[in-house]
Amino acid sequence: MTPAATVPHTADPVSDTALGLTAVSHAYGGHRVVRDVSLSVQEGEIVCLVGPSGCGKSTLLRLAAGLEVLQAGAIAIGGAIMADPRGAVPPERRGIGLVFQDFALFPHLTVLNNVGFGVAASGDLRRRQALEALDQVGMVPFADVYPHTLSGGQQQRVALARALAPRPRVLLLDEPFSGLDARLRHKVRDDTLHVLKRSATATLLVTHDPEEALFLADRVALMCEGRLEQVGAPVDLYCRPASAFAARFFGEVNRLPGIVANGAVATPFGAIDAGGLADGTPAEVLIRPEGLALATSGTVSARVDAARLLGRTSLVHLSVLGRGQRALCHLHAQIPGPYLPAEGATVGVSLDPRQAFVFAASEPI
Repeated sequence: MTPAATVPHTADPVSDTALGLTAVSHAYGGHRVVRDVSLSVQEGEIVCLVGPSGCGKSTLLRLAAGLEVLQAGAIAIGGAIMADPRGAVPPERRGIGLVFQDFALFPHLTVLNNVGFGVAASGDLRRRQALEALDQVGMVPFADVYPHTLSGGQQQRVALARALAPRPRVLLLDEPFSGLDARLRHKVRDDTLHVLKRSATATLLVTHDPEEALFLADRVALMCEGRLEQVGAPVDLYCRPASAFAARFFGEVNRLPGIVANGAVATPFGAIDAGGLADGTPAEVLIRPEGLALATSGTVSARVDAARLLGRTSLVHLSVLGRGQRALCHLHAQIPGPYLPAEGATVGVSLDPRQAFVFAASEPI
């Protein structure tokens, strides 16, 4: 990287995006943590970068922010290259807002001064811009207090206001809700979604929580071992997973092993289309628990091993029965409402084929 190249220059392939990452790769000590990632965020769009710990998502966000030196690829904001092999624009000149998981508020500054800290204007204009940002997050009444007097949720809102106050082209958030307890996290992320949509700021948000990604995102980018596994609308990743990893990441699945024959895999519920896998391929059928329906009769019979109320749903453990009441496999069914059949009872089970996915076996059968 050449330090002299600090002036943004026009980007060609990503000129119509607020944030564009093209063929970005990164390594620490010879270990590649980001592998040839290309991703865009459009104006007003929320993209959630999600994946297990160590998959490279936070590194990718730090590269976009300019907090890591780009080693390969290109990063553009608003059609201007911010980093490529020729050099990099420093973080403060990229037109980005940053929110970290620890909020990083200045303890010696009031809420208002925290929010106004990054605003380029001065005097009354800075104050007005800071108050507008506080108004977006409902924190104007706390303008003159100090961060240590605020709850975790209130501090998160102030951090968001500070990132929005300079009116950035792109907002980058790294695990912004991870420090909050579960009940507060749901409320704060709901409030944050409304703020982000009202601001219409292009947003890239990193999270390890699949539910959070599905809730917040217009598009989800799922990472695995430094690569993009699948990118699409939340409904695509949940209902049309591109791999067994994607199917498992976004929720519990039942696994039925099998061998592809005549273009399908045999299961107790009948043959399931193998989606083009060659005959003879070891495969696994992954079934979402909510894809199983229970009634007095169904495609197969099963014995209830346990039933637990989870609140809005019930989780029922089942042993599917074959001839002579022999248990063929164990399944979990998730049923709306309080449905608690007695242990040992026999129920009928039916499968919604839209909730069954077939992939080549990822482990020995």
